[in-house]
Amino acid sequence: TEEEKEKKKKKKKGGGGEEVEEEEPDESMLDWWSKYFASIETMKEQLRQQEAAAAEAEEKEEMEIAEGSKGQTKNKEKSKAPKDDKKKKQQSASELPEKKNKQKIDELKVFNKELETEFDNFEDWLHTFNLLRGKIGDNDDNATEEERIVGRFKGSICVYKVPLPDDITKEAGYDPNFGMFQGIPSNDPINVLVRVYIVRATDLHPADINGKADPYIAIKLGKTDIKDKENYISKQLNPVFGKSFDIEATFPMESMLTVAVYDWDLVGTDDLIGETKIDLENRYYSKHRATCGVSQTYSIHGYNTWRDPMKPSQILSKLCKEGKVDGPHFGPGGRVKVANRVFTGPTEIEDENGQKKQTDEHLALTVLRHWEDIPRAGCKLVPEHVETRPL
Repeated sequence: TEEEKEKKKKKKKGGGGEEVEEEEPDESMLDWWSKYFASIETMKEQLRQQEAAAAEAEEKEEMEIAEGSKGQTKNKEKSKAPKDDKKKKQQSASELPEKKNKQKIDELKVFNKELETEFDNFEDWLHTFNLLRGKIGDNDDNATEEERIVGRFKGSICVYKVPLPDDITKEAGYDPNFGMFQGIPSNDPINVLVRVYIVRATDLHPADINGKADPYIAIKLGKTDIKDKENYISKQLNPVFGKSFDIEATFPMESMLTVAVYDWDLVGTDDLIGETKIDLENRYYSKHRATCGVSQTYSIHGYNTWRDPMKPSQILSKLCKEGKVDGPHFGPGGRVKVANRVFTGPTEIEDENGQKKQTDEHLALTVLRHWEDIPRAGCKLVPEHVETRPL
């Protein structure tokens, strides 16, 4: 399958995609790409461990079955050897630099699938119902559902009996007699700035006679249609794009983002290699907070600068207020209390000149990274990430 790593996340400067050298990395030499490549290694390592664990479990079963007969175990060992070899080769390629950099370089989460599959399509409260055009006659029978969509209804439908059982009253955290839909956003149109980061694509479908393609990016959202034709990458099926695009849009009218990869042709029309569609509105309104991922650490300079327009303490206060959660109460000794939970963390931050000052941001970030532990209002927040989407 042609699969594209369409990565929507923070890219700082488009500068060098080199991996970091084996000696101690110098902070000023690191950029977003260092972070990305370190994260890719971690993802590969996790996948390798999962495969190894599965193979070990399988082997154990076979060993148990073949316990009595020596002949079988011998065969087993023989067939196992090449597999091990392969694994050693893979590891030797990446192990050396990784071990040294691991403590040093901050990482982000690389999802090897779409973000939606990880967070239940972001339908925690906003569900999408397609509105279809009616069929005129038999010839409409073979029309695909996609072709018949004339609009989408987004919302929630909730059926409950009155008076409410006690457990629901507790669960809601507010007076449920005023209805279940309190504290949800208004229906007014809102203007948003969408920033799409596209890192790279892998295993693209060959589009030319030479078995290669000349891929470039096309982005569509509402009335905005961007074709990045002049920056096509010649004869490449695994292009590294490393680009970001800013688009202004209005919800709910413009909420479906299409990211496509086209093959550039000198003569004739450019062919579509593949595309992926992202429902931005669901991400925007989701309680998982999919607007800008929460990074692992809070830093005010360097390759790891905090990029959300809101600081961790502001995000935390907003979440507590919206979820009617008691807190946050910052106390002495690097402690913060939210609901009935106490979190601890560092309270100092260094600026570019190495000057230390007091801050509550690290503490607030610790709570955000464990928000799913908060009773009733808590849920997992989207981490700083790069997602992989099939075309």
